[in-house]
Amino acid sequence: MSKNFLVNIIIWMLLQILIEVNSQMVPFKPIGYFHHTATLIDNKLYILGGRLENETSAKDFFYLDVSVPFNTQELSWQDLSNINMVPPHDSATSVKGGANNNTLFLYGGHTTDQNMALVYTFDSQSIIWDIPKITGINMTKKRGLKGIIDYNGKFYLWSGEYDVNGTYVINDMLILDTLNLNCKKGSLVNAPIPRSEYSATLLPDNKIIYIGGANESCFFGTTLNIEIGVALTLSEIYIYDTANDSWNTKITSGKIPSNRAGFSAILGLDGQRVIIYGGYFSNPGYLDTTLYVLDLTNFNWYVPKISGKIPKPRVFHEANLIGKYMVISFGYGYDRTVESDILLLDISNNEEYVWTTSFDPSVPKNIIPSPSPTSSPIPSRSLPPSSQLSDNSSNNSNINIVGAIVGSLLSGIIFLIIGCFFLYKWNKNKQNKKIIYGNDNNYNNYRQEEKEIPTERDYEQAINNEQNIIQINDNEPTNDYHGQEIILTPDESMIIPANDHEQTYKNESTTNHEPIIPESFNNNYNGERFSLQAFKDEMLQAVKQENQNLRNEILQVVKENYNK
Repeated sequence: MSKNFLVNIIIWMLLQILIEVNSQMVPFKPIGYFHHTATLIDNKLYILGGRLENETSAKDFFYLDVSVPFNTQELSWQDLSNINMVPPHDSATSVKGGANNNTLFLYGGHTTDQNMALVYTFDSQSIIWDIPKITGINMTKKRGLKGIIDYNGKFYLWSGEYDVNGTYVINDMLILDTLNLNCKKGSLVNAPIPRSEYSATLLPDNKIIYIGGANESCFFGTTLNIEIGVALTLSEIYIYDTANDSWNTKITSGKIPSNRAGFSAILGLDGQRVIIYGGYFSNPGYLDTTLYVLDLTNFNWYVPKISGKIPKPRVFHEANLIGKYMVISFGYGYDRTVESDILLLDISNNEEYVWTTSFDPSVPKNIIPSPSPTSSPIPSRSLPPSSQLSDNSSNNSNINIVGAIVGSLLSGIIFLIIGCFFLYKWNKNKQNKKIIYGNDNNYNNYRQEEKEIPTERDYEQAINNEQNIIQINDNEPTNDYHGQEIILTPDESMIIPANDHEQTYKNESTTNHEPIIPESFNNNYNGERFSLQAFKDEMLQAVKQENQNLRNEILQVVKENYNK
């Protein structure tokens, strides 16, 4: 086996591995969606369903890992569509809930598939979809609403559109307990008029604030100004108390945004502000903006100071609070060839918000703490909802699929190269032995077994044994061993007579498998004589040098492979 042959084998194997990696690692590129859902679970932002620009519903299911830094211009999506059992749909709503607070609950939506269930669950740990059996009242299927889960694991589904003999809004409050899978209805006393496409945000005191929306279908052009239909005012906001099952209305002041729907909202890091973005709106007759802040201490609207490259407004998108960012995903109304599907607004400084393209997963110091039984009357749930606070526990995040594949393949390549290298060295040493011993067939006939390459310790042991076995007495008659030389080989010790026609072998106190060395072997050494100590020193030095060379070559191969 030649060196070139081994190199060709290694190159062929590497090419096969690279082809396999390329086929498995083709990056997933989302098509572009609006009316989708975006749910944050264990530092993964899961995107599901939505409507495409051709007005068809999507079945895509994928996530973005937000436990590591990233740039919005180079997003790495991980596709899970092949395990998705939910039919193509849009305009649904989702939250993170369940007994372990790591289950995605999907409710409602619009679809042409009559077999689509009302509720689906996705276990982010086992990566399994399911259709849960829910007890209690019969739930109605709605779309175009914003579901909110409180700190007790209850999923609140207020109003929305109802598809029966035409689309119309329905006024009810469904409360789905994600821990016990039981559903009931909440109070509608003093509730606002029914609507869809509103925003909803959970407050630190376990109350839900509802803002804006539309009570009939609206049509808007490329400017997102409403041409047909009416959006509802933001001069009033509505608060639902989950603990007391009651409604309350607040009048707002300040720079009140124009009537709008299809926008998003998140709670500020200090828990004192609600930030809204985008939406379609009624033209107020003055220059409107897409970003407003509602101060919850006095219910005053204002336009925050903003820096960075301001993006175009979007509608029917989703927004999540992740770390110090308002993370906006997809939507309608922007050019995907110019802007990213993900927008990042740094809200860590209330004096100035910053549009940025770089995501830093570190948690800001001024983020509001999660409610706990000792600081809140809420008894059982201490984790914040996924739509409000980031789950920053990286210990529970799954291994990155890409990292697992690439890491395992890289390790396999390294071990493959090292294995082939050892094979090459073995073959090289074998060839060297053939050169040393010659091609004399007589010598091969006398060998009884193929021996392994000796180590430094083997040489020392063999030499020590020979010193005990072979003893030459200077006082004995010289004719006993007249004309003989003592020659030691790496495999065994032997006595070679100087006379070409006479061979005398010393068998006393020696092993019974000493080979007879032919004359041709003796001639290869040209009669050179080695003393016992000189041979020992030379062999030890040779073994040390060979081991060092082998270590250096292995390290060089590993370094070159790693640098690639």
